[in-house]
Amino acid sequence: MSLTGSQFTIAAGRYRATVTESGAGLRELTHGGRPLILSYDADVPAPAALGQLLIPWPNRVDHGRYTFNGVDHRLDINEPEHDCAIHGLVRWMTWSAAEVLPERVRLTLRLMGSPGYPYRLDLEAEYALEADSGLTVRVTARNPGPRAAPYAHGAHPYITVGQPIDTCTVHIPAASYLPVNERMIPPGPPEPVEGTEYDLRAERVLGDQRIDRAFTDLIRDDDGRARVRLIGDARATAFWLDDTQPWLEIYTADNVPPTLTRQGLGVEPMTSPPNAFASGLDLVHLAPGEEITGSWGITAEGV
Repeated sequence: MSLTGSQFTIAAGRYRATVTESGAGLRELTHGGRPLILSYDADVPAPAALGQLLIPWPNRVDHGRYTFNGVDHRLDINEPEHDCAIHGLVRWMTWSAAEVLPERVRLTLRLMGSPGYPYRLDLEAEYALEADSGLTVRVTARNPGPRAAPYAHGAHPYITVGQPIDTCTVHIPAASYLPVNERMIPPGPPEPVEGTEYDLRAERVLGDQRIDRAFTDLIRDDDGRARVRLIGDARATAFWLDDTQPWLEIYTADNVPPTLTRQGLGVEPMTSPPNAFASGLDLVHLAPGEEITGSWGITAEGV
C-alpha cells in the first residue's frame, strides 16, 4: 500500500489517469504517454498540493477566523508563515471507492463536524475519461446536517506541456483579478486586468512573470465553460471550468520543490475567492438537504 493509499487507474482512448484514495486527488493524467499535469510518485504525499481537492474552502482564511450566521469560528492554522488556514479539510483524508469502471471512478467521503467547522457534508468526486474530450471531474457536496453550512470548493492541478512555462504561450480568459496583501489576503474587491500584467486575455508568452492571483469575470464559450490554454512548442493543454466556479486561481509554481518549479501552471477552479469564509464573497450557504455540483476538465490539444 502506497502512502497515498489505493490507486485507481482509468483509461479511454489515448488518455490515462490515476486517482488516489488519499484526498481523492488526481495524481497523474497523460495523453499518448505524455503528461498533461505535473505528477508525483505514489510513495510520497502530494507536494505543493498537486492535484488535490480543496473542500470546504480553497485558498486561505485570514487568521483562520470567520463568522457564519452570527457564530464565531476558528480553524486550525496550517500555514503559519501567513497565519492562515489553507485549502480546506479533506485533502489528506481517506475517501472510499463507490464505483470503479475502466473509464470512470467515483469516490465518496462523509466529512464530520469538527472544531472550527462544526458542519457535516457528504462529498463525492467523480473522474471520467472520454477518448475524444479527455478528463471531466465532477465534485458534489450535500448537506445532511440540521443547519446551513458555509461551503466552497476548489482543486489544484498544474497543467503542463512538458517544457518550462516561461517558454509557453498562455491564454487566461478573465477580465478581473483579485489583488492581495503581503499575507496573500485580498484587501478589497477585484480590479480590471486591463492595463496590468495580469491581462492574459490575448495569447502571449509568459516569460518570467510570477502569478499567484485569483481571477474572475471569466469569459465563457457558448457551452458556459471558460478555457485556459497552455501552449508549448509541440502541443497544448486546455483546462476548462463550468459556471458553478466563477473564480480561477492561477499559480506559476514558483515556491514548489525545485524539480517542479515553473514546470507547470497551477489552474485552480473555485466557487469562492480567497478568504471567502471571512468576507462572505460568493460563499455558498448550503442549506439542509441541499447539494451543489461543480465540474472542470483537461484536454490535450494540437497547436
